[in-house]
Amino acid sequence: MFPLRSVLLVCLVGLCICQYYEYDYEPAAQSMPSSPNCALECNCPINFPSAMYCDNRNLKNIPFVPTGIQYLYLQNNLIEEIKTGVFDNVTNLRWLVLDHNNITSDKIQSGSIDKLGKLEKLLFSHNKLNKPPTLSTKSLDEVKFIANQLTTLPSGLLSGMDNLTAIHLARNKLTSDGIAGAFKGLKSLMLLDLSENKLKKLPAGVSASLLMLYVDHNDIEGVPNGYLAKLPALQYLRLSHNKLADSGIPAGVFNVTSLLELDLSFNKLQSIPEINEALEHLYLQVNQISKFELPNICKIISPVNYSRLKSLRLDGNNLTQHSMPDDAPSCLRQASEIIFD
Repeated sequence: MFPLRSVLLVCLVGLCICQYYEYDYEPAAQSMPSSPNCALECNCPINFPSAMYCDNRNLKNIPFVPTGIQYLYLQNNLIEEIKTGVFDNVTNLRWLVLDHNNITSDKIQSGSIDKLGKLEKLLFSHNKLNKPPTLSTKSLDEVKFIANQLTTLPSGLLSGMDNLTAIHLARNKLTSDGIAGAFKGLKSLMLLDLSENKLKKLPAGVSASLLMLYVDHNDIEGVPNGYLAKLPALQYLRLSHNKLADSGIPAGVFNVTSLLELDLSFNKLQSIPEINEALEHLYLQVNQISKFELPNICKIISPVNYSRLKSLRLDGNNLTQHSMPDDAPSCLRQASEIIFD
């Protein structure tokens, strides 16, 4: 039997491959009979009576939600506000899906979302939020605010959320100062996506439990010395499309045994950074690298000492296959993909 953390990792890897995944629990066909207590605008399948599907119906308001509903799907509508009391009948709501609406922060009234004390997933992507809603629940395991207009994430907003494993904040306007202290104390956090924001630094105070950190498409110029050593579980780090130069990469900063995937593509690196032999995927395409420095990949080459790299991308640099040292095949004996052009 797999440990719970392994199961969660498998699920999160699936999310990183397809960020906009299909919502679970959706029945195969929604033309089946609906529960008589369901809102007229929606569908409550008899074989799954705790779910109410109100998605893709051009709704401008949240309809009446009957007692017993735990999974509420409101994505792809025209909803602009969330009124006080709209969830009074369903304070045990577990999933609230509001992706792809027109909700603004000033139209989320007090006494609405903040009273949902059993909420596990709050999916709020593709709206018009300039600040996140007030959250009082400590049971959340996933929050998703992709493609809004957030500039800050208050430091106390997620405080005490010991079950929170995934935070999706891509495609906002977040700055490094705007997220200072926001992730402190989240001891179960496994996935943090801050890609396509305005960060100049890597997020500080992130829990040692983190497995995946995505900060691609920002303005980051360097990695603090010892940063990854504070994240002993980190396996996936994406730093592509930033402003990284050799001067911002301390010696050995990426030489950690936990890391499996490191994406440094589309930066300003002039040399291959030092990595650990355990790394499996290294992406360095579209930098300014002109020398294949094998010791940064394999410090010692022997029958038992070699790189576990499976894929290495170097296209878009000043390198060709002839740049590889003669002993590179002995170092890269497990690589099935090495791309130069």
